[in-house]
Amino acid sequence: MNKKVLKGGAIIAATLMLGAAVVGCNGKDKGSSKKEAVTLTVWESLSGPDEFIKQAGAAYTAKNPNVTIKFVNVELGDSSGQIALDGPAGVGPDLFAAPHDKLGELVSSGHVLPTVDAANVKSQVLGACSTALTYNGTMYGYPVSAETYALFYNKDLISESDVPKTWDDLIAWVKKFNAANPGKNGFVMDVGNAYYTILFTTGNGNRLFGASGTDTTNTCLNNADAIAGMKEFQKLRTALNVPAADLGTSVCDGAFQSGNAAMHITGLWNVVNFENAGINFGVAAIPSLPGESKPAASFSGTRAMFVSAYSDHPEEAADFAKFLISPEMQKLRFDLTGAMPSVNVEVSSKYMPGFLTQLDYAFPMPSIPEMGSFWEAMGNASKNIWDGADAQKEMDACNAAILGK
Repeated sequence: MNKKVLKGGAIIAATLMLGAAVVGCNGKDKGSSKKEAVTLTVWESLSGPDEFIKQAGAAYTAKNPNVTIKFVNVELGDSSGQIALDGPAGVGPDLFAAPHDKLGELVSSGHVLPTVDAANVKSQVLGACSTALTYNGTMYGYPVSAETYALFYNKDLISESDVPKTWDDLIAWVKKFNAANPGKNGFVMDVGNAYYTILFTTGNGNRLFGASGTDTTNTCLNNADAIAGMKEFQKLRTALNVPAADLGTSVCDGAFQSGNAAMHITGLWNVVNFENAGINFGVAAIPSLPGESKPAASFSGTRAMFVSAYSDHPEEAADFAKFLISPEMQKLRFDLTGAMPSVNVEVSSKYMPGFLTQLDYAFPMPSIPEMGSFWEAMGNASKNIWDGADAQKEMDACNAAILGK
């Protein structure tokens, strides 16, 4: 390139003459030829997100005829593991959905590219989402939805005025309800899912991996505040006397969806399912822990589309990802999935106030690589504590497993 600069006059003159000759012979400038046809492979989950990608893809192709969007089903919980295998093998996606807590793992392993025009993207999305997708000062991915969970209640089984504000009140109400309604449950939740059970460890401002979520020396899961909360969690067994193995997510969702549970902890993603089932329900903040008056702190999550570091079309992939966070597409995603928009756009939902109230007390899932070990370790500890094991011993073991001690 330096040699061309030194001989610039001659090179430029020759280039102009050659360009004129090409235009003269062909009758048109090569720059006016059609853009290269591009197919972007996008990994997403079923039951709503798939339809969003298909419809958004069609809308994008209408504006960019040379780009075709190909949906491939890879569930959200599987994508981070699968990209590690398929990406280097050259059979992976251009874009894939993953939860933000996988960010540290994805970045450390070199699987994803930084956000293009990050400053502009940050200005469009909710602050909690851009923060969740920032790792070591750099933003990765494009947030397509925000989420937390809250307390769903069946209005035909419990009045709004009776919805408990504390866990102790919930236990008392559920015991009375269960006694009067054989075959039904006053409350259900997936007691082996760390996504939900983490809320019991958050008393007195206690947070996983410390206040910033980046302390790799201490999970804060086996300190006094966390143990007190997990003992409260264990007390719930007196009102919901069902083994942990029989309280999985699908079982609990099904109990509420069939009208056999008065209360259930889940997220916006279930709104459409429960509405379609004809359940007359409301959404409230999660009950408070002992000694506190505010809702227990839940995890907040950001679902993002990440551009694969192995993509042959990273520019087009990033452009489509930006398209997905436009107000129009965010409204479409809400209509199809019920997921909370990642941008400040108004949507019509009578359930949103309950989630927004809970979101005020939620905190982002940490995104450090140690989160990869958190889910199984905390899930197992939660199951064991629910089934009667010693809370301190289980949480000590959980802490050690996560930190590799």
